[in-house]
Amino acid sequence: MKKTLVFLLLFLSTTVLFSQDRDQPFIQQQTDPTNMGNDGRPNMADTNVNFEGEKPSISEYKIISHERDTTFVDTTLSIYKAYKFNYLRQDDYELMPFANVGQPYNTLAYNFNDIRLKPRLGARARHFNYMEIKDIDYFHVPTPLTELYFKTAFEQGQQLDAFFTINTSEQFNFSVAYKGLRSLGNYQNSLTSTGNFRFTTNYRTKNYRYNLRVHIVFQDLLNNENGGLKPDFIPFFMNDEADFNDRGRLEVNFEDAENILKGKRFHLEHDFTLIDYKDSLAYTSLKLGNLVSFEDKFYEYTQENPFEEFGPSYALQNLKDRVTLEEFYSRIFADFSNNLLGKLNVFIGYTDFNYGYDRVLFLNEETITNRILGNIVEAGASYQKEYRGFELFGKAALNIAGEFEGNYILGQASYELDEHNKAKATVHINSVAPNFNFQLYQSDYVNYNWQTNFKNIKTQHLQFDLESKMLFNTTVSYTGIDDYTYFSQTATDTTTTPFQYDGRVNYLKVEASRQIDFGNFSLNARVTYQNILDGQDVFKAPEILGRASIYYSNRFFKNALFLQTGFTGKYFTSYEMNAYDPVLGEFYVQNDQEFGDFPMLDFFVNAKISQTRIYIKWEHFNALFASQNNYFSAPGHPYRDWKIRFGLVWNFFM
Repeated sequence: MKKTLVFLLLFLSTTVLFSQDRDQPFIQQQTDPTNMGNDGRPNMADTNVNFEGEKPSISEYKIISHERDTTFVDTTLSIYKAYKFNYLRQDDYELMPFANVGQPYNTLAYNFNDIRLKPRLGARARHFNYMEIKDIDYFHVPTPLTELYFKTAFEQGQQLDAFFTINTSEQFNFSVAYKGLRSLGNYQNSLTSTGNFRFTTNYRTKNYRYNLRVHIVFQDLLNNENGGLKPDFIPFFMNDEADFNDRGRLEVNFEDAENILKGKRFHLEHDFTLIDYKDSLAYTSLKLGNLVSFEDKFYEYTQENPFEEFGPSYALQNLKDRVTLEEFYSRIFADFSNNLLGKLNVFIGYTDFNYGYDRVLFLNEETITNRILGNIVEAGASYQKEYRGFELFGKAALNIAGEFEGNYILGQASYELDEHNKAKATVHINSVAPNFNFQLYQSDYVNYNWQTNFKNIKTQHLQFDLESKMLFNTTVSYTGIDDYTYFSQTATDTTTTPFQYDGRVNYLKVEASRQIDFGNFSLNARVTYQNILDGQDVFKAPEILGRASIYYSNRFFKNALFLQTGFTGKYFTSYEMNAYDPVLGEFYVQNDQEFGDFPMLDFFVNAKISQTRIYIKWEHFNALFASQNNYFSAPGHPYRDWKIRFGLVWNFFM
């Protein structure tokens, strides 16, 4: 990874005069006739580059998602971009970060938009910054562009995300990017060191009949683990003892452990158009395609000396747990599009997977295997159509052969009520096997060894969204889950163990948001209400979660400087917050302690000068005035103290 970073920096140094921004929200251009042809292809007029000296329009700098939704760059400064100016490069409203950058995030609110057919590697608390296939974008730009993101961290470290893309011709684009972090942290043994290298390329022929997209990703995410504060030292933190204002003096449970998630992926998809008919009133298209993806990843936990609360161990020193997953996936698909019939996609896919360890374990007269391996054959279809003002979308798939059963059905319908209001309804049903670490786990800790035979998790989700320019943006959703799987600890055992709930979880979520402007002053607010109707013992969330920003915006120095400054507050009610297990890299359910009911107030100054956006924030400044330090990210893991942090996004245009 270091060699990759050196290569990237050398490469960027030759292009330091070209660049632009990617941290701001983009404007959707999915089927807009001003941007896309009737057959779904970009209009040639929109993608041609003017070489007469006139600067290309910003809308010509395109970002194409994995789902082929096209967006273009918006270079304005807004509060929404400030919400995304963080390590994840996305709004972390529903997440509670740990004390150091790059550590896990506790979940404050849930969404169930991710539907799938097969289990995943475990250590989900370590996957927040792991870039999946859906997280990789492709690009089409009239001139080279670069983005440099920088932000300070906590003690002896920085964050950097450097990106460059260029079209060498109208048909061929490639991009290269590296996101790196190193931060020592304020508490003992809490160092983080991560790297995400991405390379993408896309190509099409001049007649648009053949299209190719490829990406290569290398990722390594390392955390030192300390198990949280020792119980005897938690009162020193909460009572704000002066002797422990240096957080490094607070003793932690251990100082000799770390875990790492590391992976590489090679992904290719291409298609060829067999039928391409269009005139001024109608079009018909038939496209055949293929997708191939190979991913090799592992999760590893190491510790020099065993920790007593994790139970007995086989090894007395140098404990090491390592689990790997190799997955090959291929899909063949056909796309049929017609202006009257809509768009139909049918596909069949094949997955070959190999998950497990390098040993077979005999425990309590029971044999715990070392591997879960096999294959899955899946088939499915999707349909999209605009009918009498309704935008209709449906998708369904199931595993027709292989080691695991799985299926999903998704339906969406949206309608523009008027120029100020748009409504959307979503329903999906999903059945999928639990993640691999629920099914099989091996460790040098004796009690962290199991092999289960859990049922599929069955989820039913209903959601209604209303986008209103005059009122509020509102989302109401209901989720029911049968055979829900979770990690927890029993009353007589401090070892985290997998469980499957024999009841039903029923979860209601209502959310509203609104931006209100008063001249140069603005209020941006978002509030979430959550009610766990059934399954409160195994599914945890705060009843109220909210965030509000009040700020001032104006231009200065003959419009050379655009400034936004104000306050942001975030709050959630107290609840039995999930605890963190560093061995598994997972959060687990606990029913003993409640956390929350404390505000997190930030003061910020955001500015834009030319193509540079500057962010200065005094984070959690109200910690200075708190009578008691009751702020935690998880049991035993304090949230951050106040800190002034600085960062910028620097963009260059050729």
